[in-house]
Amino acid sequence: MLSRCRSRLLHVLGLSFLLQTRRPILLCPPRLMKPLVVFVLGGPGASKGTQCARIVEEMDQTMAANAQKKKFLTDGFPRNQDNVQGWNKTMDGKADVSFVLFFECNNEICIERCLERGKSSGRSDDNRESLEKRIQTYLQPTKPIIDLYEEMGKVKKIDAFKSVDEVFDEVVQIFDKEG
Repeated sequence: MLSRCRSRLLHVLGLSFLLQTRRPILLCPPRLMKPLVVFVLGGPGASKGTQCARIVEEMDQTMAANAQKKKFLTDGFPRNQDNVQGWNKTMDGKADVSFVLFFECNNEICIERCLERGKSSGRSDDNRESLEKRIQTYLQPTKPIIDLYEEMGKVKKIDAFKSVDEVFDEVVQIFDKEG
């Protein structure tokens, strides 16, 4: 059973075993596409988590219909210049950033959302003082990252002030447009 699973995996990857050597060799390698990554950024309470859960369902359907359309979400990354440098060093040539999905939302709305969430989440940091600090802690190192990707034409801004469904409609339009 294990060898059959291994054979299937190797077949999917375009690898095969020589019977004599049992070493993997590349036979007629398929054109492997680099994974496309979507960075999802936005302050605390901007709906990143809510929207990412919905995006994953849409992505599952898309990939089931077309296996070539593979994107990966990274929620809340990169948050600072060190993250970007680490990404570039580690992933250069291995994956491409398709775009940055940036959920823009007024700080006061973000705070209100988090305070409401805090009523049931049990998170000790969902209080006004902590939230104001968290938003500033988020904005200072992350805004330059958004600016960097914006200069590359890779930032897709979403007005996260709208309802969950309205925001998701915008997200779907962006994903449809970006393929």
